[in-house]
Amino acid sequence: MDRIKTAALIVNAKSRKGRKLFKRACERVATLPYHVDSYAVENPEHLDRTVRQALDKKPDLVILGGGDGTVSGLVDLLVGKGVMLGVLPLGTANSFARTLGIPLDIDGAFEVLRTGEPRRIDLGMIDQDYFANCAAMGMSPQIAETVPHNLKRIAGRVGYLGWAGYQFASFKPFILTVDDGKETHRMRVVEVRISNGPYHGGQWLVDEAEVDSGKIVVQAVCARYKRGLIKNWAASFLGLEARHHDTVSFSGTSLKIDTVPSLPISIDGEVLAHTPITAHIAAGVIEVIAPPTPPA
Repeated sequence: MDRIKTAALIVNAKSRKGRKLFKRACERVATLPYHVDSYAVENPEHLDRTVRQALDKKPDLVILGGGDGTVSGLVDLLVGKGVMLGVLPLGTANSFARTLGIPLDIDGAFEVLRTGEPRRIDLGMIDQDYFANCAAMGMSPQIAETVPHNLKRIAGRVGYLGWAGYQFASFKPFILTVDDGKETHRMRVVEVRISNGPYHGGQWLVDEAEVDSGKIVVQAVCARYKRGLIKNWAASFLGLEARHHDTVSFSGTSLKIDTVPSLPISIDGEVLAHTPITAHIAAGVIEVIAPPTPPA
């Protein structure tokens, strides 16, 4: 870690664990072998401004503390700045941290920041917007658009499951088209995952997706009735091989995606786009601090 002399720690204090753990994080900062400026951001609307202010000091590393939405919402600001990304997982699902192998407890995450290694990875893109982990169409955006913020912060995954059941009553399957540049595929589906990593919602779902593969993966859960989504979710939650029985995947560097009707797209938990869109991969566009590579 000799490349890192200075860092900025920016914590989304509105994330599920952010406010509670910011003090603990500041205590652990003293264990790091480099100087760290720490920022707690109570209003999520001020996160962009805080990151820009931190970047003005030219740190070698920016540590983002929050959930997947925090990382995806801010990673655009880091691309091309010659700065490394550190992750302090303080959210609900922490799918990006799981993909990188970063421990979800604060002590384990700081151990990675202290002894980890730089790893160059890909980012996904929806049109011109970078994202770290996974975008989705179907129930996930419907939940993300409507879930009360306090429910997400206080109840975490249990709250999400309860709200999902409430929203399920009005959900309907939809038509998906995927153009991979060679052929246009059309199918009736209940969920679509656009993945740069295998985790979505804290669950391992997309086996083909890797953060350094140079490809974006679109996985569709095919079903004519919405009960097919419950079947897939249950199999995924239990880790059963049956979770693959009703899915089809496409991969490439660029895929055109449309739906009937037009639908919102959640990008790591935040609704930020609507179909039609083009999903890209930005190969090797950023470095992250990841756990050391185990010896062969």
